[in-house]
Amino acid sequence: MPRDPDHPAGDPVGTEPAARPDGADTARPAGRGSAVRAEGDATPAGIATDGGGAARPDAGAGGTGPAVADAATSDLAARFEDEKPGRTLTGPAGLLLAGVALAVATLALWQVFRPLPQGSKYYLIIFLAGVLPLVFLAYPADLPARLRRAIRPGRSVPGGSGGSAEPARPLGGARPTLPDWALAALALVACLYPVLPIRLGAGGGGYNAFLDRQGLLVPLDLVMGTVLLLLLLEACRRTTGWILPAVCLLFLGYGYYGGLLPQSWPIAHAGLDFTQLVDAFYNSDSGFYGTPLDVAASYIVLFTIYGAVLDFSGAGRFFVNLSTAAFRRSRTAAGRTAVASGFLLGTVSGSGAATTVSIGAVTWPILRRAGYPPERAGGMLAAAGVGAILSPPTLGAAAFIIAEYLGVSYLQVLGWATVPTVLYYLGILLAVEIDARRSGVRPVLIDTASPWRLLARFGYHFASLVAIVVLLAVGFSATRAVVLATVLAAALSFLDRAHRLTPARLAAALAAGVRGVLAVTAVCAAAGIITATTTKTGLGPQAAALLVSGAQAVASDPTLVLALTAVLAAVALSLLGLAVPVTASFIIGWVIIGPALLDLGVSTPAVAMFVFYFAVLSEVSPPTALAAVAAAAVTGGRLVPTMWQTLRYALPAYLTPIAFVLTPAGLGLLGIGGARRIAIAAVVVALSVAVLAVAAGGWLPGVGPAGVPERVLGALAGVTLLWLEPVPVAVGVALAAVAGTGVLVRRGSAGRAAGPRAGSPEVREV
Repeated sequence: MPRDPDHPAGDPVGTEPAARPDGADTARPAGRGSAVRAEGDATPAGIATDGGGAARPDAGAGGTGPAVADAATSDLAARFEDEKPGRTLTGPAGLLLAGVALAVATLALWQVFRPLPQGSKYYLIIFLAGVLPLVFLAYPADLPARLRRAIRPGRSVPGGSGGSAEPARPLGGARPTLPDWALAALALVACLYPVLPIRLGAGGGGYNAFLDRQGLLVPLDLVMGTVLLLLLLEACRRTTGWILPAVCLLFLGYGYYGGLLPQSWPIAHAGLDFTQLVDAFYNSDSGFYGTPLDVAASYIVLFTIYGAVLDFSGAGRFFVNLSTAAFRRSRTAAGRTAVASGFLLGTVSGSGAATTVSIGAVTWPILRRAGYPPERAGGMLAAAGVGAILSPPTLGAAAFIIAEYLGVSYLQVLGWATVPTVLYYLGILLAVEIDARRSGVRPVLIDTASPWRLLARFGYHFASLVAIVVLLAVGFSATRAVVLATVLAAALSFLDRAHRLTPARLAAALAAGVRGVLAVTAVCAAAGIITATTTKTGLGPQAAALLVSGAQAVASDPTLVLALTAVLAAVALSLLGLAVPVTASFIIGWVIIGPALLDLGVSTPAVAMFVFYFAVLSEVSPPTALAAVAAAAVTGGRLVPTMWQTLRYALPAYLTPIAFVLTPAGLGLLGIGGARRIAIAAVVVALSVAVLAVAAGGWLPGVGPAGVPERVLGALAGVTLLWLEPVPVAVGVALAAVAGTGVLVRRGSAGRAAGPRAGSPEVREV
């Protein structure tokens, strides 16, 4: 049996190479309850077996094998995730942050069943007053922007050769500084000022008095509104970098100076003075306390609390190890495990980069032993991780904003997302199958418990996920459904002694849920600058008219105008997503780009999901590709090749959303229009995804390699099939058939000319 090149003779027996963020391999004890070995390797030591050679769950680990997120993994995830705190606070500061976060969580849960009598805006004021000060304590002032978080002082560059590196310095300091405390106190005052019951000259006087001064702000109101504006910009800078604050300042400048533009320009307006702008931001329903913050305080925080409770109960470990066990005897077990882990973890996290790091920490050793190069493995991990934002029942934050903007139930949004999510993962799985055959991936034997045994013992983790959908279906609101699911998850945690949620651990989970929503709250509140300015100036319709007129300058046919507008919108959304987080990207795209498609007769659900998908795909779009950067940090692969591999895996997802808007038949992909339309749309676009995967991967599974002509024909077929009308579909099917025939002919010619390769290792598939 040939020696495994990744396991040289000098490796200690019973150890498994582990991925380090800097790309260097170090020996570590084989994981508890789960191990990976190439066929012919000695069974790793340290694995408890059931007597038949198969690994059995370690009772101490809850039967779920390696931890999904140990301390190192959690730290790495925090470096790449826009919605995770940058500091791990201890001592009095840590106790204060945990206590305030617990109080905010309690308020959010209480609001679901006993809303504050003063109304929802009053609740938003209190919620922001509890969250914004924590941002200045949890995030250091020197937190770099999204990409600069990839290369920290003391870490080798992802994709480098590894080797020694200086110990990583604490992220921005271990404790809040005096300016951090001052900003936190100032944030508390500025947030609570609207409800301050004390008269301060002409200002103050309580909540009702503050509302009565709408449009008539006194100087103290103006000062406090300006302070809160600056604090929100700084909070966004700390959590997401400079780009989003710069975009907000651009909109602010447009609102103030737009009146100086020539009135013949389409985007010119009458102009707003600074008092009017602050009034719109601070004392209206479209500013800081508008729909984005309402969604963060009413929905997102509850789902992050739910995710934290599931994580504390051991669900994350179970989902990853169930994926490992399900494919332990497949030739493509390594790739399938990574993809399935991304999907299952995505149902809990709803976060792309953090899911990428979590699944990479467990599955990268498997992928490496199977023979995947770091860049290709990183691309697979990033594409699978970003799918977390698309995976029901806990989609990304923007999905809740869709429900609020469109005035529909969250269950409807889940229905719209179901078929596209399946198609997204279909494309990744096909790419995995193609890579396994094209690259000669080695079979691996994954020693783990039977999937049926894992399901029998820990399958209760699925109960709360199912409960959310069932409760939504029977008429519960999304907020009540997720709270009841959280209670169920907490109760079921007592079935596992290692992960039972005692009062102390439950309090920690609630606090962790609030800590996970700090950054998205700052982003949503700051997005009020964009939405309020757009509303006051009428920028949305003006920008939409510009986009449509640009398409009309190229073509006059209404169908071509729609297609060109969709392509221009996709490009604009992709470029926007390179600079700002997904939530902000969706909000800006909806108010600026969405109206262009609506004006051309595209249905509102199709436009909303179109904008949502391209906002999400920004996490895998070069040159930023946050999820790809995170994956490269895990695998040690070169950064740019990892980004391009990610793009290849996710390629079908870039084209599928265009089918939403091109024709009414595209609504079938969103589950709209009856069973026949849904089935036809799903089948045709599945074929499109398949031929696009073949074109990108250069291999037709079951047949052989595809040459350049076949790949070009396949790409044309895939794009044509997205136009869900009879003639384009027939043309697309014909092109796909010709491409497939070409691959068959190529295989026949190659088979007659080639024989078995000398020296090829024979590997028995298990």
